Amino acid sequence: MQTYYLFQSQNAPDVRCFTDDPSGSKLPGEHAPWTLTQEVGADRDWSLPINRRVVAFGINENGFYVWDSPQQEHAPKPIIESDRVEGTAVFDPKGNQIGTIKRLLIEKLSGRVLYVDVTFGGFLGIGVHHQTIPWEKLAYDRELSGYRTDITAEQVRAAPTFFGDDQIWHDRNREREMQDYWARPH
Repeated sequence: MQTYYLFQSQNAPDVRCFTDDPSGSKLPGEHAPWTLTQEVGADRDWSLPINRRVVAFGINENGFYVWDSPQQEHAPKPIIESDRVEGTAVFDPKGNQIGTIKRLLIEKLSGRVLYVDVTFGGFLGIGVHHQTIPWEKLAYDRELSGYRTDITAEQVRAAPTFFGDDQIWHDRNREREMQDYWARPH
C-alpha cells in the first residue's frame, strides 16, 4: 500500500484531490490553489467513503484523482466504450424507465456522439419503437445504473422519428425537424 495525500480546493471547497506527491505539484490547475488536509498512510485503515483502488487507479493514470464530494464517487476513467452504453436503461426525471439505448449516433467528421437511438415498447423484439434523442439530454446516474434525462416518455414518443428499424433516413428535413423539436422547451 502507498501513502496518499488528500488536498482540498480553496476556490471550490467540495472538490478534493488525492495524489501521491505531498507537495501537490501533480494536481490540476483548474481548482487551484490546493490545501493539504490529510495524509493517508499506507499502514492506516482506509475509512474514507471512496474505494481505495479507484483512487489508486486515478493516481496511476493521471498523477491525481479528483473527488468532488465525500458523498459522490467518480469513475476512474472519463470515457466509456460504446458497447457498454448500448443496452443501458434511460430514466425520466421521476426515475421511471422510459427506454433502452440501442445505439449511439456519431458525427463522422468530428467523432462526437450527437444522438442516441432509444427503444421502448414491444415484447421479444416485436412492436419495438425507436426514437432519437440528443446525447446531451442524458446524464449517467450511478444509483440507477442508467442514464437519466429531463424529458418524459410522452415527449420521447411525440418526437419526430429520425432513426429506426436498422436504417438512417438521409433526409435533411427530417433531421432538422428533430433538431427543432428537441431545441424547443417542453
